[in-house]
Amino acid sequence: MNAHEIDYRILGNEMQYVEIELDPGESVVAEAGSMMMMDQNIQMETVFGDGSSDNKGFMGKLLGAGKRLLTGESLFMTVFTNQSGSGKEQVNFAAPYPGKIIPMDLSMLGGRLICQKDSFLCAAKGVSVGIAFQRKLGAGFFGGEGFIMQKIEGDGLAFVHAGGSISERVLRPGEVIRVDTGCLVAMTQEVDYDIEMVKGVKTALFGGEGLFFATLRGPGRVWIQSLPFSRLADRMASASRAGGRKEEGSILGGLGNLLDGDGR
Repeated sequence: MNAHEIDYRILGNEMQYVEIELDPGESVVAEAGSMMMMDQNIQMETVFGDGSSDNKGFMGKLLGAGKRLLTGESLFMTVFTNQSGSGKEQVNFAAPYPGKIIPMDLSMLGGRLICQKDSFLCAAKGVSVGIAFQRKLGAGFFGGEGFIMQKIEGDGLAFVHAGGSISERVLRPGEVIRVDTGCLVAMTQEVDYDIEMVKGVKTALFGGEGLFFATLRGPGRVWIQSLPFSRLADRMASASRAGGRKEEGSILGGLGNLLDGDGR
């Protein structure tokens, strides 16, 4: 099944959303809870599985739902369809936290994209969202995002969300880069991906960068985020446990809170 051809605009800076314009009969699939607003003639339908096709049958839909369950996603997705009969209609999907929305034209990426779980936002109907098992046990057990990553397949547009700023790298054959495991957003299918342990006991234990990083070998394209949500959540949780302001880099520490009245 060929994916529906959709038009789009990405709006906003730090908190972005994607505006998708649908011709009559066209549809887009999205994660539950990502819809921001839609025109009155857009029909919303919750479907079992990834919503990529209406002709899979029960077992096909069950398999698609099972794949999503393994990646920690909901068993259901939502399909938004233009039912106006004539004229274009719009539906908008918002990013869940500060960062960037990346449009991915799968027809230009070999028909398949491997990405971290929770990064998929929405896609033209006909695009399937499944799982990609890493071939190497090292990547599976220590990859930061788990043994299972998402696999987005098809020939249409898909939209991926990542935190902070995005760096896109085109790797030459044999070129290697090392990336913090949480910062890896997506890669094309030909990129070789493995996990490498940080060398040196002091670096591993006290370097503050974790014990493992991802090794990506070209050829292929990779997308890297500057602020993984897990890192943002850890900092927020750490600040919450501290019970107040954390004076980073200040010799005053908690004394600063008392002096300016924050330590009441």
